[in-house]
Amino acid sequence: MSDKLTRIAIVSADRCKPKRCGKECRKGCPVVRMGKLCIEVTSKDKIAFISETLCIGCGICVKKCPFDAIQIINLPKDLDKDTVHRYGANSFKLHRLPMPRPGQVLGLVGTNGIGKSTALKVLAAKLKPNLGRWDAPPDWEEILTNFRGSELQNYFTRVLEDNLKAKIKPQYVDQIPRAVKGTVGDILKRQDERNVMDHLIAELDLETVADRDVSVLSGGELQRFALAVTAVQQADVYMIDEPSSYLDVRQRLQAAKVIRDLVHITPETYVVVVEHDLAVLDYLSDFICCLYGKPGAYGVVTLPSGVREGINIFLAGFIPTENLRFRAVSLTFRIAETAEQVQEEDQQHRLYSYPAMTKTLGSFKLSVEAGSFTDSEIVVMLGENGTGKTTFIRMLAGLLKPDDDGGEGVPALNVSYKPQKISPKFDGTVRQLLHIKIRDAYLHPQFMSDVTRPMRIEELLDQDVQHLSGGELQRVALVLALGKPADIYLIDEPSAYLDSEQRIIAAKVIKRFILHSKSSAYIIEHDFIMATYLADRVIVYEGVPAKSATATEPQPLLSGMNAFLKSLNITFRRDPTNFRPRINKLESVKDKEQKAAGNYFFVDTADEV
Repeated sequence: MSDKLTRIAIVSADRCKPKRCGKECRKGCPVVRMGKLCIEVTSKDKIAFISETLCIGCGICVKKCPFDAIQIINLPKDLDKDTVHRYGANSFKLHRLPMPRPGQVLGLVGTNGIGKSTALKVLAAKLKPNLGRWDAPPDWEEILTNFRGSELQNYFTRVLEDNLKAKIKPQYVDQIPRAVKGTVGDILKRQDERNVMDHLIAELDLETVADRDVSVLSGGELQRFALAVTAVQQADVYMIDEPSSYLDVRQRLQAAKVIRDLVHITPETYVVVVEHDLAVLDYLSDFICCLYGKPGAYGVVTLPSGVREGINIFLAGFIPTENLRFRAVSLTFRIAETAEQVQEEDQQHRLYSYPAMTKTLGSFKLSVEAGSFTDSEIVVMLGENGTGKTTFIRMLAGLLKPDDDGGEGVPALNVSYKPQKISPKFDGTVRQLLHIKIRDAYLHPQFMSDVTRPMRIEELLDQDVQHLSGGELQRVALVLALGKPADIYLIDEPSAYLDSEQRIIAAKVIKRFILHSKSSAYIIEHDFIMATYLADRVIVYEGVPAKSATATEPQPLLSGMNAFLKSLNITFRRDPTNFRPRINKLESVKDKEQKAAGNYFFVDTADEV
């Protein structure tokens, strides 16, 4: 096979500006100098065109481009025969497709910009696959021939015969109020084709918002409403894109139960789920397809694997069946110390303490038990939405005054606070923002190697802050929070908008930074794997959301997690390969055994390893 097919050239339409440069890419290209049209760009063109057939992969154009608009990528192996769709010349291409199976839930996991949404559109027949030939798209007969011998041939045959009706739960639920008008109850009643509206309203805790207008719903309420609207409709294929955003742990499990119930509508129902919370993905899927590649350039879908194997492949960054490594780092979740050891050491080294406090906001009352914390320690707050986690963080930050603290008050400390909701108000580029806000840290070599580079901030430096996506904003906000010198870092939901890979990296960055800077951190987190990895100790919130709640004193990880999981009535085991937390299926043998032993979190896995 000719080596020319294993290379792709990507030209960013946002960055390439032929009218503002000296055409350095074309002038420096050795193939152009030989008289061949490898790179074509005129002042009339909006972006440059690079011929992948003529390109020799020297990379000179990549280095010469003043706007960093060009990528030349050598694919891991020849994937051209597996190309499913390409959006145009020098643009993103997707290789292979996930294979849904009737009566089972297929989970998709992969970084943002790798083709998950493209794959969903193709499977939902919203996008006709062009097999990479954007200039001469094939007809359906040729597409079916291309998938001959695979489960996708039968799937697309059913799509063509119009036997398959697909419903998609959109990824960005915060845009729903622009498209939908009316109250929650009225909209669900209009869409209810399966006569399950009342059941789903109860399952997804929508009773209190049934009479509310969609325009006033919060992010979590919109997420549950969007899932309910999708589930009440009759369809053959359900595509659920990121169902856990904005939801707390209990709501994520409720959503997972609703999604799993969809496969029981008929034996021929297909369900495909994209999810970045790996614990939830593990819980709701029957099998997994990983997506790897280069974000914005190309994506490759792996063959379906069992749930445990599929997620472990993603975490390890290595596909054994193809002998292919797609990520340099892997992650394990070892819990090094026992609860007793931590408790004994903790009592001796407490540096800071805060008194018992109360705070009333309208009809809600929060009671905080007295607690203490020390250097190089991360305390993770666990609780449902509406139990006052953000209220407590704002009290620690000095933004809210407690009603009653016995006159002692929160210790006066230098605080760095990353809020839950990030609204970009800065008018300028990311580089300008970092220079103004955290110049000393941003220019420090240690901060660059520990924080800036792992969070991939370099690629965002010249972008306008106002134009950043949710995940990009979150990464910039985390860097800004960590870049401010402080005794205590208060971080509210660092995983929001981040994909699975970025969550792992962000967790490692935060953990390493807090350890090296000898500071403390209080973190609110709903992604269970991230919370477990970050936490040295935990604060558990008990009570009734939006009415009254109590925040316990910081507890050792094992006893705190046990108390929290007991309140949710779920148990976790550890994966013997990388020690990640895995939710036991409700009423399974393992679930019953652990509940009987009162061990809701991490059993001893020495016999399994």
